[in-house]
This record gives sequence, structure tokens and C-alpha cells, in this order.
Amino acid sequence: MTDSTAEQNHAGAKTRYIIIALGVGLVVAVLVGMWLVVAFVDRESQRDIQQWQLRLGIVADSRTVEVNRWLDSQFHTVQSLAENASLQLYMSVLSLPESKTETNQAEADYLRNLLNATAARDGFQSPRAEPTVNANVEQAGQVGIGLADASGKLLVATDTMPALTPRLRNALKRAGEGKPVLVDIFEGAGGNPTIGFVVPVYGIQGDAGGSDNIGFVIGLRQIGSDLFERLRQPGETAKTADTYLVRKVGATVEYLTPLADGTKPLKRRMALDTADLAASYVLEKPGGFAALRDYRGREVLVTGRAIAGSPWFLLHKVDLAEALAEGNRRRTTLLTTFILVIIGIAVTIVAVWRHGTSVRAARAAESFRISNERLENFSKFMRVVTDGQPNAVIAVTEDGHYTFANAKAIEGTGIDQDEILGKTMANVIGPVRAKIFQEINTEVSRNFQAAKRTHAFEEDDRSRTVVMSDHIPLRGDRDHPPGILMILQDITEVVSEREERERTMRALVTTLVGLVDRRDPYSSDQSQRVAEVSVAIAAEMNEEEEVRRTVDIAGNLMNLGKILVPTEVLAKTGALSEEEEEQIRASLLATADIVDGVNFNLPVGDTLRQLQERWDGSGYPNGLRGQAIIISARIIAVANAFVSMVSPRAYRGARSFDEASTLLMGDTGKLYDTRPVAALINIINNRGGRETWSHYRTVPAAMDDSTP
Repeated sequence: MTDSTAEQNHAGAKTRYIIIALGVGLVVAVLVGMWLVVAFVDRESQRDIQQWQLRLGIVADSRTVEVNRWLDSQFHTVQSLAENASLQLYMSVLSLPESKTETNQAEADYLRNLLNATAARDGFQSPRAEPTVNANVEQAGQVGIGLADASGKLLVATDTMPALTPRLRNALKRAGEGKPVLVDIFEGAGGNPTIGFVVPVYGIQGDAGGSDNIGFVIGLRQIGSDLFERLRQPGETAKTADTYLVRKVGATVEYLTPLADGTKPLKRRMALDTADLAASYVLEKPGGFAALRDYRGREVLVTGRAIAGSPWFLLHKVDLAEALAEGNRRRTTLLTTFILVIIGIAVTIVAVWRHGTSVRAARAAESFRISNERLENFSKFMRVVTDGQPNAVIAVTEDGHYTFANAKAIEGTGIDQDEILGKTMANVIGPVRAKIFQEINTEVSRNFQAAKRTHAFEEDDRSRTVVMSDHIPLRGDRDHPPGILMILQDITEVVSEREERERTMRALVTTLVGLVDRRDPYSSDQSQRVAEVSVAIAAEMNEEEEVRRTVDIAGNLMNLGKILVPTEVLAKTGALSEEEEEQIRASLLATADIVDGVNFNLPVGDTLRQLQERWDGSGYPNGLRGQAIIISARIIAVANAFVSMVSPRAYRGARSFDEASTLLMGDTGKLYDTRPVAALINIINNRGGRETWSHYRTVPAAMDDSTP
């Protein structure tokens, strides 16, 4: 008994030692595991911060580029005026002490019209500009473009240009050294943030850096959304990410752009020595990266960049709490999970695992059976509803796997309707179409907004298929994942008929225009040239495709009504009588009546009827005014006047491009809309218009006396 008891005691002690050893080992394992988890999470946090440093730096660089582009575009507008040969010539004349003649007044009017057109086109005007008054009277304003002579005297300015302040005169003095000058952001007369640009003007024979500085171009404009929107990074997902501009003012840092808390530009300053202030750090170390505090006192990750050619600094930041939120969640989750797992293992590792596995497996099987049954019933219902549709109806998951397809969708695929479920679009419709549709589905899923697209697929060298696709986002539920519903419609025949109709229409237009050209040799190619110039103006104005097609067709057809005018009237070299002028005017309206029965699906008829209307309401036949005149008619009116001026006629030679530009500018706001005139002049001077249209000035061979 003694030996047996001793053995039992020894066995019991051994068991206790094993239990104690296992317990100690478990405690050590828990402590070591917790230390490893904390160390791992800390490393992950540091890596997250490094990734944020890279991410913030990329955004800061891209936004800095956008701000620099904006500054360059403003300087380019002012520089292009300073380099304009006509402006240089007229400024040289106006700067002379004796420049008070009527001719010089005309030159001043030309420069004022040029400045007004440039200001309207490029934003150097107040958002609510007052009506233009064609008088040599300086008007009070806040922004605009002005020309000053070398002494700083304002020669010509837009209607909204303010008087030269000491700030501007100081900029003129610095610009006199031969370099463009930025007038830093300041609060304008209306309380709006305003910026200025000063560029020296040199004589036509001079160059920058020489001694022949004749004056300056001064541009003032308000700063608004066109700059502020450039600070927003497209696709930014961080909710607290923010980008703004700052500068140093004495012992303070001034915020130049709107802030996230609603503060307006130039309305907040903070001391440079504010503890841990992010803006102060960026001013001191542009390009650096740190965790500091923003103007609201919140902890942020921040980086910055210096804006070249300005005293500005761009600051991009994100709240530290948001940046580290994912890492903190991982740390808490890992620690909690680790402790629970260790406790679970120590208590009921085997029993819980076996029981839990069996229960979960049973529930999963039942859930799968119910979901599968629901999906099958839903698919049957959808087939009944959609199989009779003439269009393909397809439902796919976000990653492109089929969850439904009607009979039309599987037609010609060789796949059974039940077997198509779960297959990828690439396997069913081919990789080319699948890639196109998947890109659209990804965008629709991300924005959760339906989309409609039209695609042309080349089947072989002689045929193509045009498909119009609708993509509708589907919300997921407990039985179905999120997905996309696609409706594919074959519109090949519709598109082919439309294209054939347009070809026929174009052939008809060409034939009719040729008929008119034979009756008036001096107007030969007039319609075609007007159409060509009109399309170029519409493109320069960034008008929609519908406007470009309208001016093309209407421009080619505008002289069709001249077939009703006697040939002797068209070829007459002397002055026309009142009755003959009425015949010419009526011919344009006759053109509109002739084409009324043709379905262009474009406002061609309205355009032809309004070609003789004038911007100030003095036109024919209804006296329409301003914006009431259709844009296509305003464009063709400018193009027609230009082509007529630079083309030779029986009673006069061709005018020069500069002379035509001057005449058009003089009639801006009276006969013509400013925008098409400005666009045309820009094409002539900066887009190669002089070379492209130089042949317009050639005398037609049929009317050349030297031709045998």
C-alpha cells in the first residue's frame, strides 16, 4: 500500500508540475504574443505614416503644378497682349505728347475693344460686369486690364479697371527692370481677393531687357473658384484632407484661400510662433513632413510646397486621427482577438472547436440551401419577364461574373442559360467587349449612378456592330451581392441609316452650293469658306457638337436663296438700289424657306432666318437683340463678314486680315457678339488663321483680267 500510495503521490505531483508548467507556458505565451502584436502594430503604424507621407507629397506636388499652371495662364494672357504687334504700335503712338488726333482716338478705341474682349474671355472682369459704354471715359471699377506708358500714366483701360494705386505703381516700377511682376493677393475695393499681373511692353523693334520700354500691360482679376477648385485633389477619399495657400505677413501667417471651417480668403492670420502650428512649419521647411496642429488646433499630418514665382506656400494636411484610425483599429482588434483566442484555447479548445464547427457547418448549409432556392426562383421569374424582350438583359457582379442573362443575352454564345451563371463576361462575350463593359461597371458601382454608352465594334474588315448599353447599379442584400444590370441594344441599323442620311444631305448641300457659285463668280466658294470659318470659331469657343454641325450646314446653305436673285444684280459693280438690296436680304430668308422641308435634326432654319439680326437689335427681319439671337447665327454672321472683307469683289479689292479684325472689333457690341469676334481674332493671330485662309484674298480666275 505504501509503494502504491507513493506512486500515486508521485503521479499526482508530476501532473501538478505539468499543469503548472503548462500554465506558466501559457502565461509566457500570452505575454510574448501580446508584445509581438504590439510591436507588429507599431511597425504597421510607422509604415502607415510613411505611406501617408508619400500620399500627401504626391497630392501636394500635383496641386502645386495646378497652381503654377493657373499663374502661368494669367501671365500668358497679359504677356500675349504685351507681345501683340498692333498693341505695341498703337501704344507707341499714344505715348507721344502730341497724340490727341481723331486717328489716335480710333487707335485708343481699338485698344480698348481689344482689352475688353480679352478681359471677357480670360476672366479679367467683375463677375457682374456693367454694360460696356463706348466712350473714352475712365470708369470706376475693381478689376480689369489697362495699358500705362513708361511713366506710369494710364493710357487705355477696360471699363472696370480701377485707378492706379501705390501698390500698382510700385509694381510698374519693378516691371520697368524688364521682368513680369506679380501683384500679390490683396483685398480689393469690393472686399474680394484680388491679384495683379504687370508685364513690360517694348517697341516693335525692341526686345525685353533693352532700353526701349514704352509702357506696361496691367491685369487685375478677382480670385475665385477657378483657382480654389485647383486645390481639390480629384478622387480624394480622406474626409479631413484639405489643401490651402498661406504666406508670411510680418510675424504672422496669413491664409489666402477658403478654409474648411468656412473662413473666407484673407480673413485669418495666426502668429508664426504659435506652438506646433502646421502653417509655420511649412513656411520654414517647404517640402518637409511632420505631425503638428492646424489652425483649429487639431493634430494633423502635414506637408507643403513653395509656389515658384510667388510668396505663397501650398499646405496639404489630413487629420492624424483619420490617418491612424485603421492602424489603431488593427491594434485593438489584434489584441482583443489574441487574448480571447488564448482564453478560449485554455478553457474549452477541443469541445468548443468541435461543437462550433458542426453548428456553423449546419447553419451554413441551411443558409446556402435557402439562398440558392431564392436565387433560383428569382432567376426563373426574371426569365419569364425578360425572355420576350428584344434587347439583351444581363446582371453581373462587381467583378464581372454573370448572375442572370435572358434568352437574347445568350443567343449565339453556345452556352445554356443555366450554365452561364457564374461565368465571367470575358468567357461569354469575349475579352474586348468585356473590358469595355467592365470599366463602365466599375465607374457605375463606385459612383452608384446609372450610365448610358454607345460602342462601335468592328466585326471584320467590312462590317461593324453598334451597341447602346445601359448600366444600372444594383444594391446587395443578404442573398445577393451588389452588382450591375446591363441592357444591351443593337442599334447598328439605326446608326447606319442616320449616317447614310447625313451623306445624302451633304451631297445635296454640295450640289446646291455649286449651283449658286456658277451664278456669281466673285462669290464662288463664299458659302464653303463661311462654313469653314464658322466651324473654326465654334471649336475655339468650345461649343457643343450640335452647334458645330449647325454652322457647317447653315454656312454652306446660306447663299442658296440667291438662285432667286437675277444674275445682273449679283454681278453688279455699282451701288445697289433699295429694291435690289431688299432682294439680297430676302434671299437669306428664302434659303430658310427652301430648306424647311428637310429634316436636319438641327436648328438650321432658325439659324438662316436670324443671320441678318444684329447684337444691338438693329437687324433684319425681327430686330432680335443680344442672347435672343441663336448662337449659331451669331457665329456665322461674324464669319460671313470676315470672309466678305478679305475676299476681292467686283467693286473693290480684298482687305487685309488686320483691317478686317479692326473693323470687326469696332462693331463688337453693336453688330456682333464679342465672343465669336474674340475667338476669330485669336485664331488669326495665334492659331495659324492667316496662313490657312490666305487664299481667300486671291482674285477668282474667272474674273481675273489677265486670264486669257
